[in-house]
Amino acid sequence: GVWSGGGNAGPDLESIVGGLEVATLVFMKFKVVDSEFVELPIKTVDTGYGIDRFAWLSQGTVSCFHAVYPSILDKVMGMAGLEAPDEKLLAEVARVSGMLSLDKSSSRMEAREEIAKLVGVSAEELHRLLSPLERVFAVVDHTKSLAFLLAEGVVPSNIQEGYLARLLFRRTYRMLKMLGISDKLPEIVDLQIGFWSKDYPHLKEMRDEILEMVSVEAEKFEQTLRKGENLVRRIAKELKARKASLIPLETLTELYDSHGVPPEIVEETARKEGVAVKVPENFYAVIAQRHLQAAPKREKEKFEVSEEMVTGLPETRLLFYEDQYQQKFAAKVIKVLTGKHVVLDQTCFYPEGGGQPPDTGHLLFDGKRAEVVDVQKVGKVVVHELKGAVPKENSTVEGVIDWEKRYSLMKHHTATHVLMGAARRVLGKHVWQFGTQKGVESSRLDISHYRRLTLEEVYKIEALANQAISRAIPVEACWMPRNEAERLYGFRLYQGGAIPGKDIRVVKIGDWDVEACAGTHLRNTGELGFIKILRTERIQDGVERLVYSAGLAALKPIQEREKLLLHVASTLNAPLEKLAKTAERLVNEYKETRKQRERLLEELAKLRAEKLLGKAEKIDGVKLVIDSMKEEDAEVLIKIANQIVTSHPDTVAILFGVNRTAKIVVMAGRKALENGVDAREIAREAASMLGGGGSGKPNFAQGGGTRTQKLAEAIRKAEETLRRQIRKPK
Repeated sequence: GVWSGGGNAGPDLESIVGGLEVATLVFMKFKVVDSEFVELPIKTVDTGYGIDRFAWLSQGTVSCFHAVYPSILDKVMGMAGLEAPDEKLLAEVARVSGMLSLDKSSSRMEAREEIAKLVGVSAEELHRLLSPLERVFAVVDHTKSLAFLLAEGVVPSNIQEGYLARLLFRRTYRMLKMLGISDKLPEIVDLQIGFWSKDYPHLKEMRDEILEMVSVEAEKFEQTLRKGENLVRRIAKELKARKASLIPLETLTELYDSHGVPPEIVEETARKEGVAVKVPENFYAVIAQRHLQAAPKREKEKFEVSEEMVTGLPETRLLFYEDQYQQKFAAKVIKVLTGKHVVLDQTCFYPEGGGQPPDTGHLLFDGKRAEVVDVQKVGKVVVHELKGAVPKENSTVEGVIDWEKRYSLMKHHTATHVLMGAARRVLGKHVWQFGTQKGVESSRLDISHYRRLTLEEVYKIEALANQAISRAIPVEACWMPRNEAERLYGFRLYQGGAIPGKDIRVVKIGDWDVEACAGTHLRNTGELGFIKILRTERIQDGVERLVYSAGLAALKPIQEREKLLLHVASTLNAPLEKLAKTAERLVNEYKETRKQRERLLEELAKLRAEKLLGKAEKIDGVKLVIDSMKEEDAEVLIKIANQIVTSHPDTVAILFGVNRTAKIVVMAGRKALENGVDAREIAREAASMLGGGGSGKPNFAQGGGTRTQKLAEAIRKAEETLRRQIRKPK
């Protein structure tokens, strides 16, 4: 036959034993375009062996899960209080399921109805028997995958592979909730670790980290569910108010994508509110595909020299790999491009790459000097961008790199490796480098981690990194065949992502860190001198950023912070060792003063309100209190107005505070609102006389302006607007 899926297709060879397909070979020779087969230029063989199915076949059990997870399956069934179903029925269901040939558009329930007919029970009875069992099957399968994913350092998050881990976790947690045993998730994952670690010892090594990530993710999900249920109730009520009875698919997707609320929870909560939900069967597949796509990379400014322009030019000799401390060199000009780009036969200038900025410096030739402002690698050729005079082709030049800049970059690049080793020792082996950018004054390292770093953890990372510096560990760099490097060091080499080529450059810092890296580094960690972590940030879910400085560059922020502390100590007239206690005492005194001020303002507002109420004017059932005072503080005006309308709901308070500018506060009591008063209009109209504007709500609005000389006109306008608004009593 022909197999088709994922946009590809080809003839297939299926290995079937007793009705069970245990292997499939697909000879991929077509791509599917608009339902048509288009032949591929490169043909491959997609080999699929169902190893679990071989186990099932060899054991002759009623299901694959009974063969692969016998002990775990029994334990989870026991936790859920489920009895083992009739094995004869299960065997018959398995047999007839393999005989079904349903249309692609058929739903799961339609398939179940067909199976029920064939085994001679009602669809409802079959659903009752199989649904809990299917959940248990899914739980044991998902928890195995989850244990392996987390063991490889995948941190649950909202992007890429982290999203797959989160999706798997939340589906598992939801199924356990339906079985009434969501609290057993860590225990079940631990069972998986114990079961599989005999063949995969790495699972046992990662046990504590795996279980901690599971616990942290469970806490996050419980918070999400609580917030989500309230959100769904609100949406359901809004829909009912609009006479709608179905939550749209876009809303369902938004609830899951932006708020993490599973469709099952939406369906259950909405049903209680009398609103329906239709969940597509492929809902999770569609959502997962969206998140697994790599985030779009920030587009780099296009370099003026393309690969076509350097085609045929010899590969540039990279002197910075032969001696990273070489500062000057002689070279021959191979090619001049675009009038300002130069290709040399060899160079010490490091081209931008791997998060390390390019070297800068200058070229000397014929008594002239040209500044090297950018260096990029185009294919296997290094291109130097010049500012100033340009040497002629085939001439000889002397290159001089900006050593101060390069040496600082070497320190920061080496510091990145040292910090990475420290972070993995403090936080765990799940930590991976997510991104990095080196600078002259400071650099950043983004790492995967499942929660915010604590100050204590940051201090531990910093201390360990500086211990590595004090050991002056040699930094070795060498080119190795990829296979040999992977055999020696594993895939942890690729902290900065996949690196192309048969041979890769491996940078090894003793027993501290080893990575595939093309950057420039120090001879040993002792040259770093010192590393200081300046701050940390949570740049996205599951990713922590460390911003740090190394060497003399690290001294500057420390000195700046010391200056700041000394300035604060001087201002507070306190010695440094007592600064924290002094600041705490002053803050407490300030808070107490604020409370006293609030109490005094309330008393003052009450007294002023009583005085103003004595001058209130009655207008058609509404009392008007209008006054101006030499008081610009809107807070005081609001408190006075609030006292007035709270004690007299039929009153409107219009208060003006005048100083360099004029402020307006308008507040209307409950009964005044019933008579048609709108504070917004009053504030807006009065403020317009002052050259400003106003806004707010019908019961409370504010405004102001700068034309204080127009105060009398603003007061008149406010009163006129109120009189116009008031409804005449019937």
